[in-house]
Amino acid sequence: MSKEPRWTQTWLGGVRSAGIDLGHPGERLGLPEEGSGSTAGWGRRIGALVIDWLICTWGITQAILGIAPAQSPWVPALVFAAQYLVLVGFLGQTFGHRLMNIRVAAMDGGNPRLLPVAVRTILLLLVVPALVFDRDQRGIHDRTSNTVVVRV
Repeated sequence: MSKEPRWTQTWLGGVRSAGIDLGHPGERLGLPEEGSGSTAGWGRRIGALVIDWLICTWGITQAILGIAPAQSPWVPALVFAAQYLVLVGFLGQTFGHRLMNIRVAAMDGGNPRLLPVAVRTILLLLVVPALVFDRDQRGIHDRTSNTVVVRV
């Protein structure tokens, strides 16, 4: 039996499962492997998204505006988009990002500009662009807006 990896190993399990070392996520971008400034993992990103969604759905939409999400399902999405646009556009992070110790950074390391954040927000609301990502853990919404989510 050959010791060469079978083509199905790279197709089904990715090139890492075939023994090919691609480096750590963010290495191509010049980011460290661990600690502050490294690429944020999916656990932190999903945690931040869940926190932000709960704040927008139950905290703002229902408690402050008095609108039940079941009555008008688009209102929580619009509230989410507004808070995301304002907070990421001006501070680089939402409440969920802050609690999970991550932030959205422009590729130069600073806070992203408002127009790329608007594009990023629209793509994030579409969900699918956030699910398609590269080996640096950047979704289509990150690549399009020239941003990366990093640990603080």
